Amino acid sequence: MKYVAKPILFATLSGDELFQRLGCCKTLMQNTCMKIGYARVSTVDQNANSQRDALKAAGCKKIITEQVSGISTKRPKLENLLRSLKTGDVLTVWRLDRLGRSLPHLIQIVRDLEGQGAGFQSLSDDINTTTAGGRLVFHLMGALAEFERSLIIERTQAGLAAARKRGVRIGRPRSLTPPQIKHARKLIDSGERPAAVAHSLDVNRSTLYRAIKS
Repeated sequence: MKYVAKPILFATLSGDELFQRLGCCKTLMQNTCMKIGYARVSTVDQNANSQRDALKAAGCKKIITEQVSGISTKRPKLENLLRSLKTGDVLTVWRLDRLGRSLPHLIQIVRDLEGQGAGFQSLSDDINTTTAGGRLVFHLMGALAEFERSLIIERTQAGLAAARKRGVRIGRPRSLTPPQIKHARKLIDSGERPAAVAHSLDVNRSTLYRAIKS
């Protein structure tokens, strides 16, 4: 007896029908990830309502508001939020400067989010790392920040080298002047205790020792 293979035809299913056929619940799948907003104001007088309204309109189910200066390194609410994000969540801000203290700091946060499997979106800047275009834009920003950092280091090193050639002493200014050092040597050579000499010059004993040896 010969067996003839018959082609199996698959009908085109809608999204809802596909979830049902696979035994998945659409609502459950949507709830596994969440768009979470972060709003920041610098002073008590500033109002975060405009940020919160924009974040709600963008679909944020949860919004964290923090009152802290833009240059502050301590942002406890943001730190807790970053730790709580899960794979698929999207951290959303009204504008880039609401999140990072600087461009390098902002890029580091987004890289950490990528490591957690979370996304990032800035509404005013039209950046969304859950899309290919958004990831490309942010990677370009990271490359530019690294390029700027390299230029700053190069200029600093060139400036220091030029200053040394001109005889400029690099580093902290000396605590003792050459006449003071010469006077301290004479006192110590005459039998004065180094601790007493250092006290009279209003410096630490270790500072006096370094000055005499230099």
